[in-house]
Amino acid sequence: MIIGDIIVDEYIWGDVSRISPEAPVPVFETSTETIGCGGAANVAQNVASLGGNVALVGVIGADRTGEKLIQMATEMNLGITGVCIDSERPTSTKTRVIAHAAASTFAEGTREPGQHLLRIDKESKQKIPDRLSEHLLAEVVSQLPASDAVVFADYDKGVVNAQLIKEVVKQAQFYDVPVVVDPKRDNFWYYEGVTALTPNHKEASAAVHEEITETANLITVGEKILDRLSLEALLITRDADGMSLFQRGTDGNLQVKHLPPYSSVVTDVTGAGDTVVAVFTLALAAGAEFQSAAVLSSLAGGIVVGKMGCATVTPKELLRAIETAQT
Repeated sequence: MIIGDIIVDEYIWGDVSRISPEAPVPVFETSTETIGCGGAANVAQNVASLGGNVALVGVIGADRTGEKLIQMATEMNLGITGVCIDSERPTSTKTRVIAHAAASTFAEGTREPGQHLLRIDKESKQKIPDRLSEHLLAEVVSQLPASDAVVFADYDKGVVNAQLIKEVVKQAQFYDVPVVVDPKRDNFWYYEGVTALTPNHKEASAAVHEEITETANLITVGEKILDRLSLEALLITRDADGMSLFQRGTDGNLQVKHLPPYSSVVTDVTGAGDTVVAVFTLALAAGAEFQSAAVLSSLAGGIVVGKMGCATVTPKELLRAIETAQT
């Protein structure tokens, strides 16, 4: 089950060949437009791409963009009974304008990187109405008994709040269902008692107000988060430096495992965190230990950063990456 902020990613592809006579700005000539799943929906499609069954819980607007999202989710066989419509807010949309790139190979994720000229966000960050929050919680409670794991894909867009977190964690603990969180700033310290967190190093630094500049203070930051939230595991993603997994051993001592980066080509980091939390949680749901789940998620992250946009990983790609890593 994926709970959180559902986002639609739009890409406008084209070229710039002249400056406008009206103002000193480039004239962008559109050639192609593409649309895909972002945010919690991208986490969901990453799980589905690897064979997992997904229940998506979140909010969209009563607009054409929301209709497109539902259509895409339906085509991917994602469970959408937990997707609510709020007529008072738009469907969260990120539109990226990209020049000097051929869009014909977008679906295969093999396009050469273009130049990002602009990103346009259309969204509301206001907290959703209490009636909608209660409805989301009811959906979660009804589907928890049949769930192997829960993911909070929190983007600070107003869907996830402290009360929802508290109730979901309480119910998940009752059914012994692991809860994994990809957090942002606003709700970071409300996730006490979840199974694991997968923040990037900037989010982890901001949470404890301490910049990560070297391994020593990385460990300090990780230990503070691990203990304050009573986590079983903490996975901090570190861009080109790979990942670091924090746990407490049976003797209570801190255990830290640093995983190397597995990407040779970085085309676009958009959505890489979604892939990481999706694969990490899916692995846990399938019975993997935290370290194995972390390695799999690192390999998957290394694959998607070589693709453009919010991309997914196939079983074939992941198996190939595992074989390569073992040689």
